[in-house]
Amino acid sequence: MSVSDLSFFLSTAHECSYLPNREAASLVADPTVKLDTANYSELIQLGFRRSGGMAYRPHCGACQSCVAIRIPVSQFNPSRGQKRIWKKNNDLEFTSLPLAFHEEHYQLYQRYQSARHSGGSMDIDDREKYSSFFTANLLETRLLEFRHAGELLCVAVIDWLPAGLSSMYTFFDPEQKNRGLGVYAILWQIMKAQEIGLPHVYLGYWIKECDKMSYKTRYRPYELFLRQQWQQGIG
Repeated sequence: MSVSDLSFFLSTAHECSYLPNREAASLVADPTVKLDTANYSELIQLGFRRSGGMAYRPHCGACQSCVAIRIPVSQFNPSRGQKRIWKKNNDLEFTSLPLAFHEEHYQLYQRYQSARHSGGSMDIDDREKYSSFFTANLLETRLLEFRHAGELLCVAVIDWLPAGLSSMYTFFDPEQKNRGLGVYAILWQIMKAQEIGLPHVYLGYWIKECDKMSYKTRYRPYELFLRQQWQQGIG
């Protein structure tokens, strides 16, 4: 089914997860229509993201702080700091796995949430919620493992789409601060998209006022979805 045939619904207002004293709402694609590679590839080009099998886009009335961001990989120019992080992690081995539950991954995810997002909505010991967050059965979702001497340091959850690679979520060993593993995982995806001829890496939403979401403009050049179209980012 094409996106033009989908119905869309507005969620009820709820407390914003990113900015204090604000309410959030989302435009949600018809949840009775299963996400697949074709329709999600269309939706992501319209600023949507997914949580499990649900595609959504922020629709918060007066607030426009959440902006979809993507990297045009053929133009990507790494900074000196990003080059250093890439070199620093050359000792890592990576493996690409199909989406499935792995207890080792879950334990790393729990440590990451406790250290980086303590008290947040995802800092909950719930294996079913963890699995459902990543799973959309008709998508090609891969788990990218990064290991050093056999030790699991980082997992990146990536959707492979005709529109590009969608960086859904990354979690890593919070004790490995000097490696810059979150940066390295994004750089890996940019390099992989270049290698296989995909045009973009989608990084979700950039929120200038939120420290945890503002880093995404450090990958340059970048494009922002503004006024229903992708525009070159400034700065």
